[in-house]
Amino acid sequence: MFRGKYKHTLDEKGRIVLPTKFREILRVKYESENLIITNFPDYLVVYPLEEWKKIEVKLLNLPWEVFEVRRYIRYFWGAAEECLLDKQGRLLIPQSLREEIKLEKEVVLVGMLNHFEIWNPKLLEKEFSETKEKFDKLLKYVTSYLNGEKLISS
Repeated sequence: MFRGKYKHTLDEKGRIVLPTKFREILRVKYESENLIITNFPDYLVVYPLEEWKKIEVKLLNLPWEVFEVRRYIRYFWGAAEECLLDKQGRLLIPQSLREEIKLEKEVVLVGMLNHFEIWNPKLLEKEFSETKEKFDKLLKYVTSYLNGEKLISS
């Protein structure tokens, strides 16, 4: 599982070296360094190809006649690109995605279990600050899911 938070620097071509732990997960668990990278509004998400395919299967079963479904898929899947690590363990972040979330020189990678995120450090700092302020409420919400209660977020 992808865990932890790692600060990295983009090189002049827009590449980052993946943490050794992340590369090891790709080699051992997924037996592949094929990745899919796409964007949420404030950050990038990177999935091993195997995990991405599981999500695609679920999305194919969504009601395509629903406007919100099409809009989500258009934004999230439309920007997706398949990437392969180079021999030095570097991931090239497509320029369009770098521009979308305003990545500059410094980036932060955050492990999210079956995928990882790439953040602009300033935006991640803001996100962590907001999360810290609401942590007790978030803990209650997540705990309800873990206990099978599924509280509605407010």
